Amino acid sequence: MAQKITSDNLQALIATGKPVVLDFWATWCGPCRMVAPVIEALATEYDGRAIVGKCDIEEDENLPAQYGVRNIPTILFIKDGQVVDKQVGAASRQILEEKLKAIL
Repeated sequence: MAQKITSDNLQALIATGKPVVLDFWATWCGPCRMVAPVIEALATEYDGRAIVGKCDIEEDENLPAQYGVRNIPTILFIKDGQVVDKQVGAASRQILEEKLKAIL
């Protein structure tokens, strides 16, 4: 299951040294709902090797602002504390998984 990522826990998750996949989403966003099952599947499949989580932009306004997120879904791929890749808009599992594999 994808973790809930917030301003309060992101730095601790990054500190684990594992790559982080961070999906910015909202309940009212149709494309976000399309991507949600893919994020959940990646969270399950890569459990222990990467942290895959979601940030609801309605619940945490600081984190999207910190990363300059203007459109959702926006999925950030973070390695060693740095954003190394980004996907804006809905994308297939294949695309997201390729980006995740690139940072493992």
